[in-house]
Amino acid sequence: MNGAPSLLQDLDDAIARGTDESRAKALWHATDLLITGRYVDDEISMFGEVIGRLADEIEVEARAQLSELMAGCDHAPLNVIEKLALDDAIEVAGPVLRDSTRIDEKVLVASAMTKGQAHLLAIAQRDAIGEAVTDVLVKRGNQEVVTSVAKNEGARFSSSGLLHMVRRAEGDSILAEQLGLRKDVPRHIFQQLISKASEDVRRRLETERPEMMSQIQSSVTEVTGDLQSKFGPSSRSYFVAKRVVTTQYRQGNLNQVSISNYARQHRFDEVQIGLSLLSSLPVDVIERALMDRNREMILVLCKALDFSWDTTMSLLFLGAKDHLITARELHDNERDFGRLKIETSRSILKFYQSRKNSAGTDPATGRQPELQVH
Repeated sequence: MNGAPSLLQDLDDAIARGTDESRAKALWHATDLLITGRYVDDEISMFGEVIGRLADEIEVEARAQLSELMAGCDHAPLNVIEKLALDDAIEVAGPVLRDSTRIDEKVLVASAMTKGQAHLLAIAQRDAIGEAVTDVLVKRGNQEVVTSVAKNEGARFSSSGLLHMVRRAEGDSILAEQLGLRKDVPRHIFQQLISKASEDVRRRLETERPEMMSQIQSSVTEVTGDLQSKFGPSSRSYFVAKRVVTTQYRQGNLNQVSISNYARQHRFDEVQIGLSLLSSLPVDVIERALMDRNREMILVLCKALDFSWDTTMSLLFLGAKDHLITARELHDNERDFGRLKIETSRSILKFYQSRKNSAGTDPATGRQPELQVH
């Protein structure tokens, strides 16, 4: 490794003389050699020892300059990067937190968990950010940090991170809009977001994300009476079922057990009427949820009503073609159902209710029942 003997000698001299000038000279000599040369891992590690020892002896301004150089070096010593990233001074930590490709995710998490908002903002501006890091940013970050990471197309979020962002977006139209513009936000979280957003934000998102809004509208059909399937309210059996289930509901006897029993007996009319009463949604919306090949809405509805997986499964089989579901589909549905949160699902249900029931009464009872959980 060319320059190594003189580098070590400079280090010894710098420490021995103990002057800022000598330390700076050795530091920049080592740094120049590192950046301009090509070295194997052991040699880079040696540079790391040298530069790391000198970095402990220099002032903030010099450490900040070192950070700028190390941030752009694709073979910077890892120990130096970590030391700089965890520096309390943002002018030192900022460059490597924002730009270094050598920084370990654990170091980013450690910085995000222990440092101030300026450090979090620098991390939020990285080209790529993993879920473990964004989980911390959205919980500890202030408004500027959270908005910055929401705008960052290279940031990846866990489901819990996105839900935390949705909660923080309440009353924050800028964050709500930025979150709504992200292409990686799942539909059920997008639904919760717009259910809490202001009318201005909804209108902007309808313009910017027409495909997502149309999906939501298609899953919550307008109550026009156009949906007249073979299970529809034109048959005499439907009105008999309506009378029986409505009486059961008024007496307080309509619950999860009732719905599960009806589903297992393939009594579709009773199921859709019962779910309509328990959820305060129109019957045609329930029918669409049961019959739709995309099972998301029925899963959300069951979770909002605090139904068990067994009850939910019976409803999935009821709505499936020929009452058959493959093992793979059933496994995927059970996984998705397990990931749903009751609070989230109820927020989505309230959004459905606001879109569907704002103009009138419940179609099964002539009044607007409250959401019941059994």
